[in-house]
Order: sequence, then structure tokens, then C-alpha cells
Amino acid sequence: MCSKTTAEKEKSSEPPFPITSLPEDVIVDIIARIRRYDHPTLSLVSKHLRAIVSSPDLEARRRSLLGCAEQHLYVLLNLHVHDYDTLPSKRWYVLRNRRLVPIPRLPTSGSFTAAGSKIYGFGEDLIYSTTVVSIECTSKSHTVKTLPTMPYMLAGAASVIDGKIYVSGNCDYDGHEVSVVVFNTETQTWEAEVIEPDIKVGPIIVSSLVMAGKIYIMGYASSAFYDPKERTWGRDEVLDSKRWWVRAACVVDDVLYYYDEDVSCVRRYDPKKRCWGVVNGLDDLLTQTTEGSKTVSYSGRLALFFVKKAADWRDDGIWCAEISLETRQGGEIWGKVEWCHQVMFFHEHNGEFKARSVHALMSLSFTYVL
Repeated sequence: MCSKTTAEKEKSSEPPFPITSLPEDVIVDIIARIRRYDHPTLSLVSKHLRAIVSSPDLEARRRSLLGCAEQHLYVLLNLHVHDYDTLPSKRWYVLRNRRLVPIPRLPTSGSFTAAGSKIYGFGEDLIYSTTVVSIECTSKSHTVKTLPTMPYMLAGAASVIDGKIYVSGNCDYDGHEVSVVVFNTETQTWEAEVIEPDIKVGPIIVSSLVMAGKIYIMGYASSAFYDPKERTWGRDEVLDSKRWWVRAACVVDDVLYYYDEDVSCVRRYDPKKRCWGVVNGLDDLLTQTTEGSKTVSYSGRLALFFVKKAADWRDDGIWCAEISLETRQGGEIWGKVEWCHQVMFFHEHNGEFKARSVHALMSLSFTYVL
């Protein structure tokens, strides 16, 4: 525990702050539950809190708390330099202290999803493959493991429900036959059954997501959903009235969100009410965004990644805004920007980057125990 003598000296020279009047044990327990990237801000409140935040006792307390976990956001970026002859640089990053920190030597090809403390990767980009890997994520390391291969060579998408990953894709080379196979994350094995749609899906699967207990599978022209509990397929014509499937959509509290670059707004879709709307209150933020902006669910909020233009119209790096969502009277959704920071500076990388060539291929948020 932090030295009481030191803490008393620091408190005596500072104006009173409500939390500092609590017992030291209680203060440590409270701070241990606060997300790490908020610690720098918390340290500015007082010297007393700064001493607690920097104390090794705090980290020990975090590990001892039952179920103490944090949400961490992982982003796979595909960066092109200005020279078109140069191949794109594809790499995983994790958002820490409001900066995208690169993670070297992780697989970057395939369809990715997250379950528990692991990222799972299936297949290869745009080619048929049975390769499967997992990436075990902890606060200090990332461990890659090869898993049992897929029953079929698939190029498609992956989503998880109740500990089972549903991998959907085209299993023949003309792109017309779509199948779904299921990987059990608890047993680390493939289920024997292959799910065949009774409606047309595709012709080429580009991504999938989970909303209200259903898996929505997106092709280039439309989408279809599969209900694992009812074992039924269906379509939602109202949902497909917007071209959401060609954007990077995400789901927060069973409501779909995506950035519509054509009209510069964040759209939302409620599958229970089967109606579209927009997120209000984001006008100032959205005037800064460019095409290619991506949304992702993050700790029950909405995160928006975008490239911001500098005054000379050059790309000014990648920015991220964390947006809290509120349902007001009448059912309107309002967004509040909790923070907006530059999370990547392009001058940190060799070469000159262009905004159109920065693409968030996949963003994942999940919980791991420290």
C-alpha cells in the first residue's frame, strides 16, 4: 500500500478533494477499476492521486480484483505510401492512452473476430484457404497459435455468438455457393454440421456482424440473416434500403451504426422497430471527417476513426473520437463526443501517405483479464 506518511504530507499541501477523504484502501480499490488510459488525466487532479496511480500496489490490486477486466480496441490498418509501386503495409495496432501502438509479427490476412481474450483469424484475403489461427492477448504479450483447419476452403467473414464462431463464405470458385461452418471456442473444435442457406446469399461474402441474436451476412449487393436458435434464414428489406453493407458497420446495444460518407452523418438502425435514423449532436465532429471513416463498438460506446485534413489539404494522420449515446424522449439518439484525439501521426512512418489509401479493415474490442 502507498506510504500513509507520504500521502498525508501531500494531502496537507493541497486543497481538499472528495475522494481523498476516503480510507486509502477504498481509494485504491476505486482507482483500480478505472480504465488505464484515464490514469494520466486522473494524475493531474492531485499529487496524492498521482502517487497512487504510479504505485506498484495499484497494479497488484487490479490483478486481485475478481473479474477485473478492461476493454481494449484492436485495429488492423492497411497503409499505402504515396508511391503506388510500393505494396501496402498491413499491421495490427492497439489503442493505448489514445494512441495507436503497433503490434509486430501478427497475422494480418483473413477474416477476424474476437471471443474472450482471443482474436481468431480464418482463411486468407481473397483466396480460398482452410487456415485458422488464434491470437491470445494479454497486457504484456500476444501469442499466435495454429488451430484445426476449416472443413472447407472459405473466403468470407466470421462472427461470434455464445462462444461459437460462425464462419460464412463461398466454398466454390465461381462464387455462387455459400456455406456456414461453426467453430466452438470452448472445445477448440469444428462442429460436424455445415449450415446451408435456404435463400440466396452473396454472390460474394464481404463481412458479417451480430445484432439481436442474429448473424447478418453481407454480400456486395444485399444481406441476409441467420438465427442460430431458430435455425432459420431471412432478409430485412428495410435494413437493406441503405447501403450499409459496403461500409464498416458496428453494433452497440443491438442497434446498428455506420458512417455514411455520402451525406456525412452517422446512421443507425433499430432491428426491433425496423426503422432507420441518424445520431444527432455530431455536426461539429463530422465536419472534420473524410471518406473512409469507420465506426466500431467500444466499451458500450461508439468509436469513429477518420483521417483529418490539415490546412494545406495534406492528410493529417488518423483521429479517433469516442462517442457516448443517449436515447431521448421520442426515441431520438443523441451522441456526445467524450474525447477526440489524433491517434496516429503519419510522419512516424517512412513515406508519404494518402487519405484514400488508409483503411480500417477490421476493428475489434474485447475484454481480457489482467
